[in-house]
Amino acid sequence: MDWQILARQLIQRLGLPAGDIRTSPLAGGDISRALRLEIGAQRFFVKINRVELLPMFQAEQAGLEAIAGSKTIRVPEVLLTGSQDDSAFIVMEYIDFSGRPAAERMAPALAALHNCCHRQFGFDCDNHIGSTPQRNRFSDDWIEFWRLNRLGYQLQLAERNGFETGLVDAGNRLAQNLHLYFSAYQPRPSLLHGDLWSGNQAADGAGNPVIFDPACYYGDHETDLAMMELFGHPGESFFAVYREHFPIDAGYRLRRELYNLYHVLNHANLFGGGYAAQARDMIERLLAHGG
Repeated sequence: MDWQILARQLIQRLGLPAGDIRTSPLAGGDISRALRLEIGAQRFFVKINRVELLPMFQAEQAGLEAIAGSKTIRVPEVLLTGSQDDSAFIVMEYIDFSGRPAAERMAPALAALHNCCHRQFGFDCDNHIGSTPQRNRFSDDWIEFWRLNRLGYQLQLAERNGFETGLVDAGNRLAQNLHLYFSAYQPRPSLLHGDLWSGNQAADGAGNPVIFDPACYYGDHETDLAMMELFGHPGESFFAVYREHFPIDAGYRLRRELYNLYHVLNHANLFGGGYAAQARDMIERLLAHGG
């Protein structure tokens, strides 16, 4: 990556004064390399990956811009995406974080995001969940959307990756009986972050909640809530405040496991280890409760 070229692009686009150019690596970046780019007194957050993954960054930009357009919760502003030689990049504003967002500010902001609805489930483009492609073709039927584009797709990957037949067969039985978990519940197509674990949320210096690294689509708001409980928990105070702005159906506790199964299967497909056994246990519990 020629940082001089990238800096000139930003200077021209943003009307910045020229200045010394410095880069420093940042922690995180499991999928892409993350750096801070400084041009004089201006700072930028940059992610870099292989040139063929430029569509991944373009989809990330689409998600961030959809959330920004909702005017509900802060996201980093995307300033530039593109490619240079064998690298793709995305450049965003640099935000100094001050820790985790407070529940009393995060909950109403997220509920406001979820109250931004579309006429169908899906999104304008496909994107990624981690490094796994995520299909977002629009559909009028939420159950069918989840069966084909979420659970079913991960089960196809599991079979391709040589997971035990019992897991895949049980998962396919579950996929064919998804209607059992929605007998008295019809979700709305809410605008979702899509990957809202604790590592993808923070507070800025003024305490405003900020979310980033989205895998956006329009779907059941419960999927974001479930993900927030998968690798940590936002606390009961979060849910108490959230319910004041967006009711949570009584069947959420069961569907929470269904929605988090998607992420556990994705971790199994990406990392192996004990995630496959965890997924099998989740499937068995869901089948037992589903009747």
